[in-house]
Amino acid sequence: MEEQIKILCVDDERNVLRSLRRLLLDSDYEILTAMSGDEGLALLGRESPVQIVISDYRMPGMNGVDFLKEVCQHWPHTVRIVLSGYADASAIVGAINEGQIYKFIPKPWNDDELKVAISNALDRYFMQQKNIQLTMELESKNRELREINDNLERIVEEKTEDLIMHNRILACSQNILDSLPVGVVGIDPDGLIVQCNRKGQELIGGDEDNLMGMDRRSTFSEEINGLIERIAEQGEILGYISENGSTIRVKGVHMKYPGGQDGIILAFDEVTADE
Repeated sequence: MEEQIKILCVDDERNVLRSLRRLLLDSDYEILTAMSGDEGLALLGRESPVQIVISDYRMPGMNGVDFLKEVCQHWPHTVRIVLSGYADASAIVGAINEGQIYKFIPKPWNDDELKVAISNALDRYFMQQKNIQLTMELESKNRELREINDNLERIVEEKTEDLIMHNRILACSQNILDSLPVGVVGIDPDGLIVQCNRKGQELIGGDEDNLMGMDRRSTFSEEINGLIERIAEQGEILGYISENGSTIRVKGVHMKYPGGQDGIILAFDEVTADE
């Protein structure tokens, strides 16, 4: 036990206080004495924490019940023990109920019984302190968990809003591409088709439902694949291909941006008879 154990003995008879001090002389306890309830309350105010209060029941002025009620109100964790030479059962019950007494020991007391009561009272006190500490730690952990949960909810909400906005932008971008009168196809460095608008699907998609996600080598004709390889080498070309019985003008560029954006963009435009 790290904190100094203090026991306050309150009795209006000096010989009783001396007897209690002699009884606990061999212990490591710090014994405080007071001859009245008022003096005892003043000592508690100066010496707190005091683990145990042992008080006489019958005292002039402030009696033991009133004194222990004050102790209970201001120092609720201090364990309270009553000594009394009176066998008034109703008064004993009143003391226990009003002062929330841990133990009632009659005078004259048995030394061994009193020592055991003090030892048990100390166990009770430190168990209460441990429970208080554990409760505070639990409340602290619960606050931390609530903060983490609130932060997670905020992050999820922000990410959800970002995702919704991102999806709106993607949908808007795709709608713009689909509205163009030319076909647009994007190919990543591995040859995967990552973009294709509606016009591109019409001009070179053939029987495929959707070109995106497919490998350009197995999807496009040799003529288109040849153009793509030339674009990769030269950076930009303008050429013509025959696709599905039509002549299609193709303009391609090798896109390179900082941050790893790399790929080939193709624009397809059907050549009319007037051109």
